[in-house]
Amino acid sequence: MADSADVTPVVSSQTPEKGEQGGGEGGGRSDTDGEDGGGLTDVQREVLERCLHALKHAKNDSHTLAALLLITRLCPASQLDKPTLRRIFEAVGLNLPARLLVTAVRGHDNTGLPPHELLSLGTALLAALSTDQDMASHPQLLTTIPLLLGILANGPTSNPQKQAAQEQNQAGEKGQSPDAKVQSAESSSPESNPANVAESAGESKTCEQKGDDGSTSKRVSTSKETSLSANLDEAMAADCYQVLTAVRALPRGPDQLLSRGAVPALCQAVEQNQTFSHERGLALLGVLLSGKTKDKAWSKHSAELLTLLVRLSKDFCQSKDQARLDMCSQLVQFLPPVGVAVESEELKGVVSRVWGVLRPMMQAKLTPRQIGPILVLCACLLDLYGWELVGPPKFCCLLVNRACVEVRMGLEEPPGNELSPELQHTLTGCYRIMEAAIEQACSPALSQTAAPPQSSISSISLQQGRQVVGVLEEAFSAIMYHLQQVDASQYGDPFIFATFRSLCSWLAEETSCLKEEVTALLPFLISYSRSHLRSESPEQGLSDWMATMSVSEERGPWTGKEPLRYLLPALCHLSAEEDPRKVLLTLDTPALLVDFLSQSWSSLKGKSGMASARDPSMETACSALLNFTVTEPERVRKDPCFRTLEALLSEALPVLVHKPCLLVLAANYCTLGLMIGRLKSAPSGSVEAGQRRFFSSALRFLCGALDSGSSPGSVKVSVSWEESWEEAAELWRLGLQALGGCVRAQPWITTLVREEGWLKHTLAMLGQCSALPDQHTQEPLEEALCAMAEQCPVCKQEIGDMMMRNDKGALNCMRNLKRSVGVK
Repeated sequence: MADSADVTPVVSSQTPEKGEQGGGEGGGRSDTDGEDGGGLTDVQREVLERCLHALKHAKNDSHTLAALLLITRLCPASQLDKPTLRRIFEAVGLNLPARLLVTAVRGHDNTGLPPHELLSLGTALLAALSTDQDMASHPQLLTTIPLLLGILANGPTSNPQKQAAQEQNQAGEKGQSPDAKVQSAESSSPESNPANVAESAGESKTCEQKGDDGSTSKRVSTSKETSLSANLDEAMAADCYQVLTAVRALPRGPDQLLSRGAVPALCQAVEQNQTFSHERGLALLGVLLSGKTKDKAWSKHSAELLTLLVRLSKDFCQSKDQARLDMCSQLVQFLPPVGVAVESEELKGVVSRVWGVLRPMMQAKLTPRQIGPILVLCACLLDLYGWELVGPPKFCCLLVNRACVEVRMGLEEPPGNELSPELQHTLTGCYRIMEAAIEQACSPALSQTAAPPQSSISSISLQQGRQVVGVLEEAFSAIMYHLQQVDASQYGDPFIFATFRSLCSWLAEETSCLKEEVTALLPFLISYSRSHLRSESPEQGLSDWMATMSVSEERGPWTGKEPLRYLLPALCHLSAEEDPRKVLLTLDTPALLVDFLSQSWSSLKGKSGMASARDPSMETACSALLNFTVTEPERVRKDPCFRTLEALLSEALPVLVHKPCLLVLAANYCTLGLMIGRLKSAPSGSVEAGQRRFFSSALRFLCGALDSGSSPGSVKVSVSWEESWEEAAELWRLGLQALGGCVRAQPWITTLVREEGWLKHTLAMLGQCSALPDQHTQEPLEEALCAMAEQCPVCKQEIGDMMMRNDKGALNCMRNLKRSVGVK
């Protein structure tokens, strides 16, 4: 460090006492400080101006430190306004405090300064400067983060002998500037664990020594090699956390901390019980694990985080009464995201033990403020392992019942009453408990004659199951009442989306209950979905909420399609029923579905590797549109949105037929297009290119489903269709029936049927095979062939010739076809 000899007497005679550095124990200036200078006295202001003048005209580090030490003694950072801090920053810069840290950590012998004093002053300066956002985001301050993390993880220790040996091997560094030294210190693997930086600060560890005979022996470094104690005083810890907290508050702050190894370092600080590690270290970790960095943190540091979670869960299980209630919210932050280490036996053991503690807590008499954090924790545990570890069926029912009661009490308030953020957080957790119960509570598997249970809740009795359905119905009635009061100005509220999502999960399984209430709520459901789908810019609140949700499918950027995705299964049910369908038609729901398909298709095309990008919601949207196409033919003929849909299908199907992993979507597109085509009349002029392209692709697609093989016998499902046959078979059959309708409505298609080889392939297959894959396959094939025989003399002749040549194949079992072609 420059002028190190001159610095010694200044520091030794004027070192600030504990609590006066960087604002003292509070770790720097409060975020709530005003801009008026914090109430400095006239004397303080005069001294401050003199110090600032001295800083500005300092000729060496000695002068700079003298002025800074006077400032820290007489004018704590908590009393300085931002303009004054900026003047200090401009006069000193971050170069000096960064060099102080590097010098202390490396333990240079020629400084003549106690390393602890260097660290204390360096961290105090950084803490004071970091209270300004621009200073906190300065690249030079960011380079000190691994050093600060190392201090927090291992204490302010130093190993000068080891560092000196390292520096001798780094000849290229001798001419580096102080800034370059800081960069070098940071580059010593902060990504893996910046706590390792403090290993050069004398962390007691095992070293290998090579003997004269070539053998190696191990020794443990002694306390004589350590110039500082591993104990971290409160002022220094507070200053370190002040800097880290200031960086965390930056727009990219969590990513900056994560990339510099904050997670393993803070985990180590907690493990070693370093100063403020529980008060501020856990709080900082909780922030990193509760936002957009959660998945990244767990993927990079799952071992350290799992170890920490085990420790916290033990503390939770051993704590008493109020302390345990207080820890519920903390534990939620440290649970892994869904899908991470699900098979970990250690994690499963943690969850099981926590459930064991939660059961008596849930059965106790609790106030609304007490039960909220417990329910939220229960919801997060359910996200991880479902009902498997929850406990006996009676407790499962109790948990669902308490969640439903909280929802009813929270939402059945007079219109205009605002829900507190705490209540919204509790209700969102209750929604997830209800959603976890819905699928099984609405399942016939609840009967006492059902198969062996797969989880706790599935083993409840029929009577218990009916009780669960009953309390769920009451809770969702309250949810619908609440949503009826929502107007368009609240559409961006994350809590409204959580409430909407929960209702959709119920409607996906159960539309027979509360039918009138559901039908009355359709205008809101459609309006809400349409508003988000057509929004040009995503709601920031919803984007942030999506990033912090524990539910696995929620974790991702907000696109605007999410509300409709959740509503789609309910629309499939409701569009099949006359009364709800009429309401949906008045709300122009088919156009909404076509918009959704268009956006989804554009997104799908833009993804690399389309083969693995299956989107089940697109298939569900097709199912709802099929319901409208089957039940409302006049609407299909007149509504321009179906012309838009035809154009989309003619563009997409030729691409999808070459994507085996998207076969179910292709089957939906093919069938939907053919069902629309059967409602159209023959063109008066030439056939549109798009129509010809669609029907050509549809015929090729339908042709690929069955394979007769090389030898006579039963026709089999082709290899490319086999995996998806259970989902696609009904669509394939419906598509064949629709193909027959298209041929009757538009006879020009028969020419295409022959040109594309569909008729030749089908006749050859049916002529040589003795049986079809199942009894439901013959009827649609026969219907399509009959339509072709009726509309095309050439087709009729070819079918008749094949029947005459193969009188024992499956083709000759088709009696209606025989009559159509005149074969006896």
